[in-house]
Amino acid sequence: MVINELFYSLQGEGRLAGTPSVFVRLAGCPLRCRWCDTKYAWSPTAGTAYTPEQLRHEVGRYPTRYIVFTGGEPMTVEGLVPFLRAFAHKRMHITIETAGLTFLSDLPCDLMSISPKLSNSTPIDPLQAEQHEAQRSNPEAVQQLMERYEYQLKFVVDTTADLDEIAQYLEQLKQVNPDKVQLMPQATTKEELITKSQILAKVCKQTGFAMSPRWQVLLWDGQRGT
Repeated sequence: MVINELFYSLQGEGRLAGTPSVFVRLAGCPLRCRWCDTKYAWSPTAGTAYTPEQLRHEVGRYPTRYIVFTGGEPMTVEGLVPFLRAFAHKRMHITIETAGLTFLSDLPCDLMSISPKLSNSTPIDPLQAEQHEAQRSNPEAVQQLMERYEYQLKFVVDTTADLDEIAQYLEQLKQVNPDKVQLMPQATTKEELITKSQILAKVCKQTGFAMSPRWQVLLWDGQRGT
């Protein structure tokens, strides 16, 4: 499996925000999100090939039991299961970060972190937009992931206009636990994050949904591998 980068940092988002974790960024993603901050991982060949044993050795260097498989889009990468199984024991907590494009059953996973992509993610380039729109939303797969795994739903909010789309998306799903829904501001710089967080805080007070931090932006201003 091709790994784009491996680094030790703090989980920046969701219920485990602030937790020291090893991030394993897999290469390859079928989406072309406009605001993607990891475009360097889009290509399936953008990285170095690892075996499960090599990855386990690298991860073992760090003083944490939390590992995060991210991307790219891990759920569309061939050969994912053997790498997950290398860490499938009680000492390790496995998070999979996914856009919810597809459903895979019986994965070793302690937290399925699902971030469905809204229309605010659609790229401006017409060819990329066509490819992106054809794949970005799959509520049926998200429903299956929710039913099979412990999960959280994270929605990236660019403007308050996104809230109606989020409501419509949630209406397509069954038995969503509102305590597992988090909204997070779309931001690529520290200044943008602070401004949008102040707006989103008011929205969360109105909707009852939690607001997810984005520590990677606030602390390191989007610097790669931190």
